[in-house]
Amino acid sequence: MSDFLPTGIQLTYLVAASLFILGLKKLGSPATARNGNIVAAVGMLLAIAATMLDQHVLNYEMILLGLAIGSGIGAIVAYKVQMTEMPQMVGLLNGLGGAASALVAVAEFWRLLDSSQAIPLDVNISMLLDVLIGGVTFTGSFLAFAKLQGLISGSPITFPFQQPFNLLLLGAYIVGSAYLIITPDSLPIFLGVVGVSLVLGVMFVIPIGGGDMPVVISLLNSLSGVAAAAAGFVVMNNMLIIAGALVGASGLILTEIMCKAMNRSLFSVLFSAFGTGSSSGGGAASGGATDQSVRSIDPEEGAMMLGYARSVVIVPGYGMAVAQAQHSVRELSDQLEKMGVDVKYAIHPVAGRMPGHMNVLLAEANVPYTQLYDMDDINPQFDQADVALVIGANDVVNPAARSDTNSPIYGMPILEVDRAKQTIVIKRGMSTGFAGVDNELFYKDKTTMLFGSAKDMVAKLVSEVKQL
Repeated sequence: MSDFLPTGIQLTYLVAASLFILGLKKLGSPATARNGNIVAAVGMLLAIAATMLDQHVLNYEMILLGLAIGSGIGAIVAYKVQMTEMPQMVGLLNGLGGAASALVAVAEFWRLLDSSQAIPLDVNISMLLDVLIGGVTFTGSFLAFAKLQGLISGSPITFPFQQPFNLLLLGAYIVGSAYLIITPDSLPIFLGVVGVSLVLGVMFVIPIGGGDMPVVISLLNSLSGVAAAAAGFVVMNNMLIIAGALVGASGLILTEIMCKAMNRSLFSVLFSAFGTGSSSGGGAASGGATDQSVRSIDPEEGAMMLGYARSVVIVPGYGMAVAQAQHSVRELSDQLEKMGVDVKYAIHPVAGRMPGHMNVLLAEANVPYTQLYDMDDINPQFDQADVALVIGANDVVNPAARSDTNSPIYGMPILEVDRAKQTIVIKRGMSTGFAGVDNELFYKDKTTMLFGSAKDMVAKLVSEVKQL
């Protein structure tokens, strides 16, 4: 029995790791994402059970109490948080993951200090890395949450000598870490290193504008995984190392994909202080930063354009998410299909405030996965589309990214809706997007503006289409 238990634990870890990889694979498609989440959750349950047996955890009452409290909070949050606030929740969860990993290092340092045991060099280095990455992830994620929630300005926050100050903080961390490697039993220096890591997290996020928050969230998600892997080295748990490495790698890959979708380097995202971070304001009569005129229509005219079209491409954006208009959009799509109109949905990689935001919203409204098209697949089809219906999207459909070399978003891949025969844009007003630049699309001859809330305007379009 004594020989079987360690073998069984390692086999359980192997099964759990396999389920993690399979779950991540399934999360890559909206059609299989829900099953992927369940598969990965089962893997985590197996990993936790095996770890408790491996570490001879005897106080199961406390484990069950923590599980009950955490599950209750998670269930309430999952039901209460709106889809538009999902990026904020992801930011909070990233921060909590980083904090948990850093606390593992702090607890292990405290335990070794109380026991007067010599701290091995490899464990010491792992603890210091865990504190750095976990601390940066914790405060950085909470600051990203505050920016997205509007608790602080979404605009980049900069001040003179900001980068030298950051280098000074990093230097202080390195010096403190070197001291702890030589003299590993200094509690004040260790606590000072923890404090510096927390400040570094704040300094990491404040100069980044709201328009780049999706990339920041993805990067912080990667860092939370790296912090977990570092915690695995601290407590010598292979399963934690594997799980953290998978999260770290997948988050970094997603970050790179999003940077390419914006035609920006990660360095530019982190250090260029780009974008205003605000897409609010502006009335229907405002021309934004230009005196060009726009052509507006009412829902009746819009319904006629859509109802008598052969092909319609719907482009959802953050405005649709804010208005919770996805169910109305699905109803409009169903009505058009009954009239023989071919309907497709065009999804930009960075539409919304987090990766996959539009996919999740449309899946919530039971939009068929076969109607969702990625940017590279749908762009060649815009020439054949009779109408492109843009609902609350802005920067991701701005032709300036393709034609204006002076534009700050020049070179960013966009959904080429201006190539459609007609374009209808549903928007509250003429405000700019997160990048803070005016949209050339609104002033083109083939573009008509339908001003108002996305949910109200789409509902009116549905009503008018039914009368055709």
